[in-house]
Amino acid sequence: MGRWRAPQKPSSPYITAEGARALREELSHLWKVERPEVVKALKEAAAEGDRSENAEYIYRKKQLGGIDRRVRYLSKRLDQVQVVDRPPTDRGRVRFGAWIDLSMDDGQQCCYRIVGADETDAKRGWVSVDSPVARALLGKEVGEAMQISLPEGEQWFEVLAIRYQAPDC
Repeated sequence: MGRWRAPQKPSSPYITAEGARALREELSHLWKVERPEVVKALKEAAAEGDRSENAEYIYRKKQLGGIDRRVRYLSKRLDQVQVVDRPPTDRGRVRFGAWIDLSMDDGQQCCYRIVGADETDAKRGWVSVDSPVARALLGKEVGEAMQISLPEGEQWFEVLAIRYQAPDC
């Protein structure tokens, strides 16, 4: 029996202006800085002789393959994404790009931002629009409470504030 897995559902095409800029910068850096350095190092390693036993050559080939895969992904992804650079007309509800202050049932507070799949960052509280947390929050208003499934278990949250400009959280 094989290890076949169903293909993943494609992520949402939405991205913030900052996220799109970061992807373009990463693509430019990979193409103009990192790739030429690796190609030069690969060329030097290839000149050393027997490639089958040359660890530097093998390492650089793998590194170049990784860079090329990422460049292909970024190029395709940048063609697919839709940049959301304006706040919604209804700022009283949670929509894409919003910062949401939440209160948990134990009294703690947290802040999340709903962003595109390519710009998630758990340390900053940036969650993908495709995540269960974001799906539970979308459309909610200040004062609404909801139960969200987290890895630690079910948790109740109440929306305290919704902003579309960066807060101090």
